[in-house]
Amino acid sequence: MNGPEVRIRPWVDGDLALLRRVNTPVMKKHVGGPETDEQVLARHQRYLNFVATGAGCMFSILLGTEREAVGTIGYAERLWNGERVYEIGWNVLPPFQGRGIAVAAAAAAVASARSERKHSHLHAFPSVDNPASNAICRKAGFSLLAECDFEFPPGRFMRSNDWCLDLTATP
Repeated sequence: MNGPEVRIRPWVDGDLALLRRVNTPVMKKHVGGPETDEQVLARHQRYLNFVATGAGCMFSILLGTEREAVGTIGYAERLWNGERVYEIGWNVLPPFQGRGIAVAAAAAAVASARSERKHSHLHAFPSVDNPASNAICRKAGFSLLAECDFEFPPGRFMRSNDWCLDLTATP
């Protein structure tokens, strides 16, 4: 085996516990800090509705043959610089970081977004102060376009890198 056995599974109601596990000060350091329980519940409902509403898709990241939930990854529609694109984001729980799990999950999520043939581009906007997420973008085949001011969560702007992947290109 060349790396960890990683799979992604579309978001289900039982993933609320995982969402709460990633809602910590350490995990949310680069995106404005933890959310309230009310915000987590609203986010969970949005994730459950992504596919039905055509907004994107959220996944649990599963590791190994036991399929332990070790993180989240997903993409959602947004308007960026006048173009409808997908935006991707991920969280991998601290005990599982640094093992190639996020890169493998990103490859699977990119394949999912590409198979939809809905948008031409997939963007990621990690904070310029988040070297791990920026490295994941590079390793997953994204191209760095520029630094930008990016609003996430709503009402909070952060300095981010705009990474882009062409979904129409042959992998």
